[in-house]
Amino acid sequence: MTSETRKTVLIAGALGVVGRAAFEHFSALGGWNVVGLSRRKPDFPAQRWISADLTDGDSLAVALADVGPVTHVVYAALMEESELVSGWTSAEQVGTNTRMLRNLLEALPAESERHVVLLQGTKAYGVHHGPYRMPARESDPRFIASNFYYDQEDLVRERSAAEGWSFTVLRPQIVCGYALNNPMNAAMAIGVYAAICAELGQPMRFSGGPACFQEAVDADLLARAIHWACEEPRCAGETYNIANGDCFSWRNLWPRIAKRFGAEPGIDHSFSMARVMPDKGAVWDRIVERHGLRKIPYDHIVSSWQFLDYLLRHDRTYPHHSLVSTIKARQHGFHDCMDTEVMLDRIYERLQSEKILPGGGD
Repeated sequence: MTSETRKTVLIAGALGVVGRAAFEHFSALGGWNVVGLSRRKPDFPAQRWISADLTDGDSLAVALADVGPVTHVVYAALMEESELVSGWTSAEQVGTNTRMLRNLLEALPAESERHVVLLQGTKAYGVHHGPYRMPARESDPRFIASNFYYDQEDLVRERSAAEGWSFTVLRPQIVCGYALNNPMNAAMAIGVYAAICAELGQPMRFSGGPACFQEAVDADLLARAIHWACEEPRCAGETYNIANGDCFSWRNLWPRIAKRFGAEPGIDHSFSMARVMPDKGAVWDRIVERHGLRKIPYDHIVSSWQFLDYLLRHDRTYPHHSLVSTIKARQHGFHDCMDTEVMLDRIYERLQSEKILPGGGD
């Protein structure tokens, strides 16, 4: 297959947890031209990369002028505000994220055979506002609050109908993988917290609310789901929940994670990570020096402790389960699954082997 006949996938947000996994997956396949798009330059070898700001339509159009025909787009970009609930309903966040996607669609060369994969999440079901009908199904009605997922999806539906291309919407649960300076990377934040507890000789107390069951998805599994959505004709115009296939409680995983980083789990003690952890930069610097880790600034390795508060259900007075149905994806041909505990072990092994987190034979 020549480069001219290859499929070309453009991955927007290619340095995030989702985008990076997708970039690595498509790059390993063969037969695909893979183009990464992000404001930052990659910290890994990439054959084709475009550094551009999605909020600036004019400069984005210039940056994409020579990209050539793009047959597939993976949209995993996100502008996240600090307030996880109020931010997601703010006119500014809704407007900015919708404008980012519109700018990209307008900057790309015309291609009627294009397929766009749009990433959403369980906030499409209103999970950040409280308990919802479980298991959530793709056919459930939208929640009443404003949400840029809805505006982006409306935009994609309108543009695809007018321009003759297709799309798929994927809704993953708690994506865990490898990425730096990403506000919604739970595995990294928990690993840093565990390492700091071990360094201070303190127990790794569970800081969250009442025990509840949740689902997660391995970023590599999600990358395979994205590839499936790009190739499977039945995915055109459809929405799918994507999850590992099991459910878990963070509280039950705590002792296993603590042991990996040399900390004791301790007893539960509900507290806000966002209030307690931001001033631990000096401790982190000491860990980096002691273990010979890569010198990544503390506010880059974990850019949002508030997300961990949200994920662990801190300050909740009731169990807040979060489960979705993945039956539709299975019925349409995607059967991949992953044990969540094994997923976390693999992620931490990689972060340790690449000298980002301590352990693994330091």
